[in-house]
Amino acid sequence: MAKRLYGQLCPVARSLDVLGERWTLLIVRELLLGPRRFKELLSVLPAMGTNRLSERLQSLEQAGVVVRRPVAGAAELRAYELTPVGEALRPILMQLATWGSTLPIDADTDLDSARADLIALYLAETRPAEPVGEPGTWQFHVGEQTFHLHAEGTEVRVRSGPAVAGADVVETDLGTFQALVTGELAPARALEQQLVRGDGDPAALERVFALLRRSAEVNRTS
Repeated sequence: MAKRLYGQLCPVARSLDVLGERWTLLIVRELLLGPRRFKELLSVLPAMGTNRLSERLQSLEQAGVVVRRPVAGAAELRAYELTPVGEALRPILMQLATWGSTLPIDADTDLDSARADLIALYLAETRPAEPVGEPGTWQFHVGEQTFHLHAEGTEVRVRSGPAVAGADVVETDLGTFQALVTGELAPARALEQQLVRGDGDPAALERVFALLRRSAEVNRTS
């Protein structure tokens, strides 16, 4: 089926010609967390189906938003990642997320669809642009999810999958993670109650949730 375009010179219409179809922005959202193979995208967006996912990825490739590259250590495999054109959408999607966070939750919304990596992504990307102190990396295991966070300079970035090496490991469940980033639960208390497990310095645990919790406080008052 031919793609339906607005056919207007307006920049908003031209943007929607690329991004306006259902699921397209959610693919971009996933790639903000780093490169993903086709089956990995399908696993987090299962309702799309293989045909629609293929179509959307092809359209994004043609528009120069994503590119396929060999997977490190497995040259026969390919993963999709954002191009510089696609990366330019990062602050736009975060602004959209900020706006969406003010909307009421619809009765049909699946509350079980909450994901720790997306929560961390939003909080990290919308925190104040201020120095984070010494560089640090944390690897999170939240339920069945694994992702990592790296803080350096004024940036805090969240990526899918395990860290390369040298990360402090944090293991917990989604409910505890949410309580920690909102400040409802202090890291020291979570450790005391054995709601969090890790192999790093307790001070490092305090630090990473301070980085994310600070974002949560700003967002609640914005």
